[in-house]
Amino acid sequence: MLIVALSCLALIALTTLIHYEALRTLNGALPRLNIPKRSKLLVVMFSAFVAHAVEIAVYGLTLFLLVTVEGFGNLNGPAGFSLTNCLYFSAETYTSLGFGDLTPVGPVRLLAGVEALNGLLLIGWSASYAYLSMERFWNMPD
Repeated sequence: MLIVALSCLALIALTTLIHYEALRTLNGALPRLNIPKRSKLLVVMFSAFVAHAVEIAVYGLTLFLLVTVEGFGNLNGPAGFSLTNCLYFSAETYTSLGFGDLTPVGPVRLLAGVEALNGLLLIGWSASYAYLSMERFWNMPD
C-alpha cells in the first residue's frame, strides 16, 4: 500500500508539472503566434487537450505497471485486464465520467480516487486558463 501511496504523490507532482509547463509554454508562445487572435483560442484548447491526454496516459501506464509488475491489485471488468483497458479506465476516472464497467480491486483503488481529484483540479486549471485567454484575445483586432 505504501508504494501505491507514494506512486499517487509522484503522479500528482508529475501531472501538475506537465500541466504547468504546457500552460507556461503556451502563455509565452501565444503572443508571438502570427495567426488571427481568435484562432489562438483554438491553439489553447488543442494544447490543453494534449496535456490532459498525456496526463491520462501517465496514470494509465502507472496503473498497468502497479498491477502487472508489482501485483498491487487488479482491474476487473468484462473486457479483462490490458494496457488498453488501463488507459480507458484512466480516461474515465480522470474526467470523473465513471461508467463503472471496469473496477479497481486492491490497493490500486487509492490511485483511482487520487486520479479523479487530480483530474478535476487540472481540468479546472485548463478551464480557467481558457477563460483568461478568451478575455485576452477574443476582442483584440486582428
